[in-house]
Amino acid sequence: MELTIAKLILVTLLTAATALLSHFGRAVFHDGLRPIMPEFIEGRMNRGEMSSVAFGLSVGFIASIGISFTLSTGLLNPWLLFLPTDILGVFAGKAWLAGLLGAGWGIAVVVGLTGVQAALTAFPVDFLGAMGELSSPVLAGFALFPVLAIVYQFGWRKGIVAGSIVLLVRVVIEQGLLPESLNLLPEAGQLFIGTVLLVIFALSKDRKHSSNGETEVEEGESIFVERTQRLYKGLPFFALVGALVAIVANLQYFAGSEVSVFTLHDAYTADSAAETNSLIQQAALSDLLRAIGFIPLIATTALTTGVFGVVGLTFVFPVGYLMPNPVLAGIAGAIVLSIEVLMLSRLGKVMERFPSLREASDNIRTSISSVMEIALLVGSVLAVLEMGSVTGFTIFALLYLFNEATGRPVIRLALYPLAAIGTGVILNILYYLQLFTPGG
Repeated sequence: MELTIAKLILVTLLTAATALLSHFGRAVFHDGLRPIMPEFIEGRMNRGEMSSVAFGLSVGFIASIGISFTLSTGLLNPWLLFLPTDILGVFAGKAWLAGLLGAGWGIAVVVGLTGVQAALTAFPVDFLGAMGELSSPVLAGFALFPVLAIVYQFGWRKGIVAGSIVLLVRVVIEQGLLPESLNLLPEAGQLFIGTVLLVIFALSKDRKHSSNGETEVEEGESIFVERTQRLYKGLPFFALVGALVAIVANLQYFAGSEVSVFTLHDAYTADSAAETNSLIQQAALSDLLRAIGFIPLIATTALTTGVFGVVGLTFVFPVGYLMPNPVLAGIAGAIVLSIEVLMLSRLGKVMERFPSLREASDNIRTSISSVMEIALLVGSVLAVLEMGSVTGFTIFALLYLFNEATGRPVIRLALYPLAAIGTGVILNILYYLQLFTPGG
């Protein structure tokens, strides 16, 4: 994670802007905080109480997912940047203070973590390098989430059909049976076909049930209009955040989610331009599909609370990865996030019209969580085995079992990479005590 003036300026501006969105009650990153924000906005909860709630909800994710993913890959992520600005924006009593505190957090992250990562790479047991083992299981595992979502929603028979088709697609791509012009990663092909099958099954179900009559939901429409009007007032800030997020993603400083961070790390360290482009496209597709899965959650809470996601529906992430240069990325990012704000009401109506697609989105989120847990577990085990063979695995297993036995204070999704990093630190301590020899 190199320190450059451009990175420092851009991240500082970004965290200042997101802190201001939180301060004005227009947007926060934490999905669990968004439904509580009206209590603060409408005066039923004071600033101190709200900031305490925000801190309690977010601190575990910052310390686990946020820090561990960045140390593992060198890429900044939303949990590290935006959860703290949720807290700081709500905490600050004045807008200028919110902006200042947000900017200060951006500086601290860029400068502090650059130094930490540089220090860790000097250790005799190279555990940060070994963390690269996380990427392959994550890439392969995530490509299977549509199949799992189909099983959840439509049963095991359709799941077997979908799984068979997805496996066939992988074999066809791996054997080079596609035209050379279709330069697809096997995982990208699996992901695309699996998602298409999920959508087909959902639309077919809606069509079968359409004869029962459409449900029109007029009640509550006025409050939706009132809530969205609040968001329109924050449109300049949303456009600025969209531009900055797309730029830092385009400059390879930032990854938008747990499903793209390790793929992007591989892309930016690949040996050839062709491999880099393929991996970036795969990361963009992964984040695009993840964003689709989160539309109902983010859009519904925005319509009912008047508080949007600080990065909108997250489509700005793949836009940033794919744009040819930072200038175009910034323009596209600003446009995309602005359109998302303006289209919220229409999105609500579409979700009411296609209930199976809405249900599919819920299953997508559940499936993503399930496959990512398994993939990160497998990847973390591979990493600790590379660090310290069976000794490394023993330490990792002890950390995992201790977390389970104490009521799981760290969620599994965050625990696996965090425990792998902890294993690396302990192995280095054992090395300095002359109780462990790398490769021994």
